[in-house]
Amino acid sequence: MYSNKIQYIGCDDATLDLFESQYPLPCGMCYNSYLLHGERVAVMDSVDPRKTTEWLQQIENGLKNGTTPTYLIVQHMEPDHSGSIGAFLAQYPDTTVVGSRAALQFIEQFGYQPAHTLMVKHGDTLDLGGLTLHFIAAPMVHWPEVMMTYVPEEKMLFSADAFGSFGVCGSYTDHWIDEARRYYINICGKYGTQVSAALAKTEALDIQTIAPLHGCVLEGEQAAEAHRLYGIWSQYEIERKGVLVAYASIHGNTAKVAKRIAEILRTKSMEVKEIDLCRTDVSEAVAQAFCYGKMVLCASSYDAGVFPPMHVFLYKLGIKGYQSRRVALVENGTWAPSAGKTMRGMLEAMKDIQIVEPMLTIRSAWKEEYQEQLDALIDSILEGINYE
Repeated sequence: MYSNKIQYIGCDDATLDLFESQYPLPCGMCYNSYLLHGERVAVMDSVDPRKTTEWLQQIENGLKNGTTPTYLIVQHMEPDHSGSIGAFLAQYPDTTVVGSRAALQFIEQFGYQPAHTLMVKHGDTLDLGGLTLHFIAAPMVHWPEVMMTYVPEEKMLFSADAFGSFGVCGSYTDHWIDEARRYYINICGKYGTQVSAALAKTEALDIQTIAPLHGCVLEGEQAAEAHRLYGIWSQYEIERKGVLVAYASIHGNTAKVAKRIAEILRTKSMEVKEIDLCRTDVSEAVAQAFCYGKMVLCASSYDAGVFPPMHVFLYKLGIKGYQSRRVALVENGTWAPSAGKTMRGMLEAMKDIQIVEPMLTIRSAWKEEYQEQLDALIDSILEGINYE
């Protein structure tokens, strides 16, 4: 219970290995749902079909004095949040399903047939008797039907997929930001403009608690920090002052050059994050790229292009809206270096990417004769830095 009127009825899914069948989940995932106890009872969102039975039991355990839900609030129709609607309606057929116009359309598309529906739009309210639901349209955060719900009596924002993170609900640690960043950049990163618009609609609200559909409920300072970070991420601003050095090396020679660059940058008092793209999941690499304002890409040439781990990384950056950054390039090729041309072409398709010159070309392995070129590249990376 978060109060005597709001009860958590979500479910942890500790054995789920991939979110959206693509993002690794070292700590599993959770599907958050809530019971709101006014004079009338509302259920806030459904859960993934993997947890239908557990969720229905949670609802039954939470209902008081023989009551049944009057409303099922559907903030987001992605199946990990709507997949138990059919089973819910079979058990509580008289419940009114509440959602945006698009949500009610999607409910029909997914094959659910509620007997009673209530369409709501931005600015509408629903009085439960003791609790008031204020609906906030949040289209493309990250589906078009999404809405958030503010309950002023509890100073609580039910934020749909916004402010979520990977991990089960009880996995909160001091490092929750890392999983929240990986979640945001990979799930919502493309939709920064829409996220900013949704945040603007909440700025005047007195929010003490944020209850997302994934991850931990955020209270007090945690909620304020999450709101601050979303402002940075949605504007594609720089979160940390430093350099990401990301490399894709076949036999280790390109990796050695990348590590040399990282070592030199550290002697210049720069914060440096190194990522081996062959051994780090691309979702983490993408999140770190958005985190820093500068990036050095080091890659082997491969099949007249670039080594695939680097290609996948750049492809993911492009579709997630990577922009407004400085990037330096290092290529390696024994007989026909091609990585640089491929990386440059992919980066030039992105918005406001400044490619640092000169590009450094290595033939097979590092030699001291490359040091002068490397020094010039380092100077270009550092150019214009003023963090005072």
